[in-house]
Amino acid sequence: MALTRLQLLAAVLVACLAGLSDAPARAETDASGAGPSEAVLLTDLSAALQLDQLFVVLRDEGLAYGAGLEADMFPGAGGQFWTEAVSSIYDTDSMRARFDAALIQELGRDSTALAEALAFLGSDLGQQVVGLEIEARRAFLDTATEEAARVAADDRAAARDPLVRQLRRFITAGDLLEMNVAAALSANLAFMTGLSDSGVYGEGLPQDQLLSDVWAEEETVRSSSTLWLNAFLGLAYSPLPEADVDAYIAFLESPAGQRLNAALFVAYGAVYRQVSYDLGRAMGVALQSRRI
Repeated sequence: MALTRLQLLAAVLVACLAGLSDAPARAETDASGAGPSEAVLLTDLSAALQLDQLFVVLRDEGLAYGAGLEADMFPGAGGQFWTEAVSSIYDTDSMRARFDAALIQELGRDSTALAEALAFLGSDLGQQVVGLEIEARRAFLDTATEEAARVAADDRAAARDPLVRQLRRFITAGDLLEMNVAAALSANLAFMTGLSDSGVYGEGLPQDQLLSDVWAEEETVRSSSTLWLNAFLGLAYSPLPEADVDAYIAFLESPAGQRLNAALFVAYGAVYRQVSYDLGRAMGVALQSRRI
């Protein structure tokens, strides 16, 4: 099967996580360079974000995504190589280590933001929000559930549900749409770079050509991200009373919430750029093996 670069791009559009529950923050003083208080706060924040549970879901997502790529690109022909490659790429320890390093770099010495973020996320409401976000992420592993969440989002909009207004405010406060679009395009570029570096295109493709192909998908990514955000956030937060959603938004709009949100997107991007590059390179190897 001949595959164009645009067909591959369509197959690897990355849906990035939204909200504040999508990053680990574990650190040791001697490795991070942060003072003891910052290191303790980072460790406590990691626990408050329930990252052990979250990364189990992220790995399951990755394994399912890898299986989907095989089904689309080389059905039933990936074999042990592809299974092991995908499993290694989505190794939780590796992803956490990259996330830790990036987050420490961004936030490791900001004890004020860490303490204020922990005060909210460690509260009863903060823990409820974190749990709901992780459960929504887990629920989205089932495609029927995700589709139902998209339909529910449309129904809420048609009914002028107050949650729709709140979600718009939430997305604006965290700049979630723009950050998700930028992260998705960055991940797609990393995937295509890995694919090119695998030798599947011979000597490889110029970086400006890869950039052009990726940016050509911006509107598709933006539309996909908008739909995903509305469905995911709606599923996650619909059990909350209106006042609790407002309280969460107020935290996100605060200086500490803004600081944490930005740092988590940086850390998340560091993980998924590498994941996407490795996945693209592994796919290139798999595709070349099929030609032999």
